[in-house]
Amino acid sequence: MAELWVANIETDTTDEEIRQFLCGYGFPPFDSIQRVEGTGSRPAVLLGFGDVGAHALRNLQPRVNNLFWKNRTLTVQVMPEREES
Repeated sequence: MAELWVANIETDTTDEEIRQFLCGYGFPPFDSIQRVEGTGSRPAVLLGFGDVGAHALRNLQPRVNNLFWKNRTLTVQVMPEREES
């Protein structure tokens, strides 16, 4: 499973808004979402893509990294693949 980290998301942004935003930039729909509040100043989400490889996300990542959306500049990174045991 490939994972995409999207940081500095506005806290009141819904899962559906995130899905529509990313799909608008060519991303496939994500299969899972995990919200990460951290200290509260730069909330993030970790998105899981079951049928998409990390290489595909790396090709799309520059489209949204450092993009200004909902009064915040997003930081988007493709996470290294983890071995699941």
